[in-house]
Amino acid sequence: MGESIDFVKNADKLAGITTLILVGLGILQIILGELFLKSVALTANGIDCIGDGFVSGVVWIGLMFFKKPADDKFHYGYYKMENLASIAAAIVMILLAGYIIFRSYYQFIDPHEVTAPLFGLVVALIAAIIAIGLGIYKYKRGSKMGSVRLEAFNTIKDGAASGLTVVALVFDYFGYYIADAIVGFIIAGVIVTIGFAAIRESSFMLVDACDGECIDRSYVIKKIVEEIPEVESAHVVRLRRSGPVHQGEVEIKVSCDMTVREFNAIKQKIIKKVQARFPDVERLTVTAMTQEEN
Repeated sequence: MGESIDFVKNADKLAGITTLILVGLGILQIILGELFLKSVALTANGIDCIGDGFVSGVVWIGLMFFKKPADDKFHYGYYKMENLASIAAAIVMILLAGYIIFRSYYQFIDPHEVTAPLFGLVVALIAAIIAIGLGIYKYKRGSKMGSVRLEAFNTIKDGAASGLTVVALVFDYFGYYIADAIVGFIIAGVIVTIGFAAIRESSFMLVDACDGECIDRSYVIKKIVEEIPEVESAHVVRLRRSGPVHQGEVEIKVSCDMTVREFNAIKQKIIKKVQARFPDVERLTVTAMTQEEN
């Protein structure tokens, strides 16, 4: 796990920096959009930017708890704190999306001119370049860990939303003010969709559900274990995701005359191979079942 811990130390710095940058850009765009430019799209993009900053903050919190050991009260560690924070952040963002829809509706039925659209365009373009650049960098650096990979995609998504804002402000410049409302609706829809998806995913994690990627990972782990010559078959693979890590159980069938020392050697080999393939598997319990027990 040493390599995984080193990876997390770098990943939490990236998540922390991303949080500060996205929240800062979001606040700037909201101030400009609400008080000066009167642009719904720029305001919506600012709220979306802050929301993505919250997502990075949630991952940051999860990675910080990753390094905190289990104790007498939390026997399995503090990883699920990330899931609770994710649900809270998603609820806040859905409420903010409601405000964006409200503003977009009035801009749609009564379009008004956006003040200094070119200035807003430059701000949104800078936000898009920063977000996409950060997202690509984090994906390349953090593609080994699920939560960091998802956070990287989320940052890239924020850059795409900023790109839509640029398009809206270009249309505003040429007098098509309704584009501001349309982009506001689109961004609000994206926020609501991602918010409900985050609530669903985090809720599944809290009740230890295993679906989608988790099922695929269980199948891969089973194949890795069965490739070891001394293992006749892997009967049970249980996985659960807790924040940025996975924990699991594997039950293997081995020869009935195998010694404890031989089994321990096989167990260490299994754990090493699985963690080499999936560095975020923090704990893997391996139990043996002989032919006689079958």
